Amino acid sequence: MNKQQFWQLIEAARNQASNPNDGEDVARRATSQLATHPAEEIVAAQQVLWNLMADSYTNPLWAAAYVINGGCSDDGFDYFRGWLIAQGREAFERIVADPDALAELPIVRASAADGLDLECEEALSIVWNAHIMATGKQLPDDSFTIRYPELDPTWNFDFDDHSEMTHRLPRLAALYME
Repeated sequence: MNKQQFWQLIEAARNQASNPNDGEDVARRATSQLATHPAEEIVAAQQVLWNLMADSYTNPLWAAAYVINGGCSDDGFDYFRGWLIAQGREAFERIVADPDALAELPIVRASAADGLDLECEEALSIVWNAHIMATGKQLPDDSFTIRYPELDPTWNFDFDDHSEMTHRLPRLAALYME
């Protein structure tokens, strides 16, 4: 499975979900669909998933997750990126390129009003669970590698610094910090 096929899987799951903004429902549906693929494709999907996680491992996105969720640990950032993957390719690519654009998504605006966190741990297990469903076995240990990039040192500041966050993520700060 390649990146395009993975995104098609996510989009099909979003189309089937009663609420495409519900990351957990999207993840469950993607898992069920992926489990119908040959084992080799399922295994290949794990590398695609972790490549997307690496592509989204940036300080600006982490800062955005921190603002949205009122804080963001290492695990919390993983779960936030899982949620972002469940939002589909268009949202993912747009937000990775400009994390402040999160403020334009209706689900983010609604979460700001309701005080809800945006995260989806289950998205990180789509491939793992699909492989177990399809084969009865866990993924092979060597099925993927994680290659996180270095974080941008210009974003190495206290994310609780209201002034700095307002300067760097003005639309999100207006939603969450004002």
